[in-house]
Amino acid sequence: MPRMVTIGVHGFGGESFLRRLRQADVRLLLDVRQRRGVRGPEYAWANAHRLQAALAEAGIAYEHHRELAPTTELRRLQYAEDDRQGVGKRSRRELAAAYARRYTGEVLDRADLTPIVSALPGSGTAALLCVERDPEACHRSLVAQRLAERHHVTIEHLRPS
Repeated sequence: MPRMVTIGVHGFGGESFLRRLRQADVRLLLDVRQRRGVRGPEYAWANAHRLQAALAEAGIAYEHHRELAPTTELRRLQYAEDDRQGVGKRSRRELAAAYARRYTGEVLDRADLTPIVSALPGSGTAALLCVERDPEACHRSLVAQRLAERHHVTIEHLRPS
């Protein structure tokens, strides 16, 4: 049965992020962010060019899957719910129901995940990457759930220590 992990940027430093990927035997990182940058100097390591260089040095392949990223409109919907609940992006614990429903219908239902499953490494594992620390607060959990349900991929969520 194919295996995959998910991981977010928040809560990691560059070295601890790479260490966690190595511990999980990640051979392929699938970036599902719309924008491949992260605000704040503590996360400069996660900006696309720096991250790709660090992954290449670590022997981890990289692919950007923008087709799985939420649209700007969907992100704004989630931000509005965050504001309504008085939580920030970095402290969010779950996705808004309306966001999850619309992301599933507008993005996930239209995406063909078969090529991703077919490209999973024969040894080691692949990782879905986004920004949020907790998978429950990020669309990557919806992608992971779909992969588990329809493609029988075993999922593990990696979190900072």
